Amino acid sequence: MTKQAVLAELKILRDQVAGVLETAVASVDGLLVAADSEGARPEVLAALAAATLGLGKRTGYEVGMGELREVVTRCRSGYIVVYAVRQEALLVVLADEGLDVTRLHVESRPTVERLGALLAGA
Repeated sequence: MTKQAVLAELKILRDQVAGVLETAVASVDGLLVAADSEGARPEVLAALAAATLGLGKRTGYEVGMGELREVVTRCRSGYIVVYAVRQEALLVVLADEGLDVTRLHVESRPTVERLGALLAGA
């Protein structure tokens, strides 16, 4: 895995989905792998996204709904979406209020798969 290959995937996702502002990939323990970010502090974003992912996984387990796919948080001015990338990583997407969440989910699934393959090759 190269950081450049991960960044290329993040850029593709941002280009495919209107409203996506920033993206990052991190390990499940919150260590930043790569970020396509201009405003957020990537290391802080990675750590908070890992906490979000962990809480979502635990909640899904407790209520018997199976393996977590994503956590969507809607804020006043946009969205924070955290996707599980296999068992060892996550993709976090920051988007504005105009985001088409359904389109993001459709476009992000292949991105998550490719990121998983890249990270597995690391």
